[in-house]
Amino acid sequence: MIVVELDSLEVFGRHGVLDEEKLDGQMFVYDVELEVEEPAADRIDAAVDYRLVAEYVREVSDSGPFELIETLAVAVAETLLARLVVARVRVRVRKRVPADIAAEWSAATAERFA
Repeated sequence: MIVVELDSLEVFGRHGVLDEEKLDGQMFVYDVELEVEEPAADRIDAAVDYRLVAEYVREVSDSGPFELIETLAVAVAETLLARLVVARVRVRVRKRVPADIAAEWSAATAERFA
């Protein structure tokens, strides 16, 4: 097995509990970790294509809005597990300056196994 990662993928979304979060939107940052079989050949069609991972994350985000980053992380993890050949998916969703709290990030992580 091998772990492939897509770190700090920024996707705009209108997610959150507060009305202004849904109205104005903001960038959400995704860290994706996928456990997969080692590629049988040195070709993209034998591996996980990061472009598809990014596309699926955007699709889930655009299907919102989600009130909670927890449910957003779960939806992304389940979509990646359903659409890609992976043994394990771990998705961390980070949100900057959460609800005017003096914190750099808030985050939620979902993990799913095939």
